[in-house]
Amino acid sequence: MVEAVTSNTATSRINAGSTMLASNFETFLSLLTAQLRNQDPLSPVDSNQFTAQLTQMAGVEQQLLTNELLKSMLSAQGVGGLNEAANYIGKDATAVWSATKVKDGEATWSYELGANATSARLQILNSAGAVVWEGDAPNKTTGVHDFTWDGGTEDGVYTLKITAKDAAGKALDAQVLTRGRISGVEMYDGEAYLTVGNSILPLSTVIALEEARTSNTATS
Repeated sequence: MVEAVTSNTATSRINAGSTMLASNFETFLSLLTAQLRNQDPLSPVDSNQFTAQLTQMAGVEQQLLTNELLKSMLSAQGVGGLNEAANYIGKDATAVWSATKVKDGEATWSYELGANATSARLQILNSAGAVVWEGDAPNKTTGVHDFTWDGGTEDGVYTLKITAKDAAGKALDAQVLTRGRISGVEMYDGEAYLTVGNSILPLSTVIALEEARTSNTATS
């Protein structure tokens, strides 16, 4: 599996690389100075070799400057991402996200069906991945539907899953959504996360944004 590179991990790698380059740079200068000091006057360092060594030294110095520039760019990117995401506060969002917290014994999701389904089964899993409830979806027609579960006797994060089939038993396109008003923005590991209802989800999962409506009621 390829490790995802975030701004934090990238900065860490740049810092490590800069430390190594700086150490090599100092070592190179020391060796070059010692070489010039102790060279045989009757057989001095070849000018071409000396020029090549100076070119290498300049390359190391340029890499150090490049690393500092990359760090500055990553830092600015993080601040810019937070400022940009903050513009979404107050808007109504729809995200492909299935995890939410139970509040007052309830948890609310939405689900979308790509076509009319003959069967549509919902499952709710707790944070340990165990199924704590399952049953038929209340609406099996094409489109987006809301679903509220009132069996959350224990606080925590729960995840909704859906499986839908047509009359021939063929699987239908279906996905779980989180919908609601964006009330906050946070940065985690260089990525912007939004607070939508009782969910905290990555900005990258948002598929729709709308101007906030005066009333944001949902049916289940």
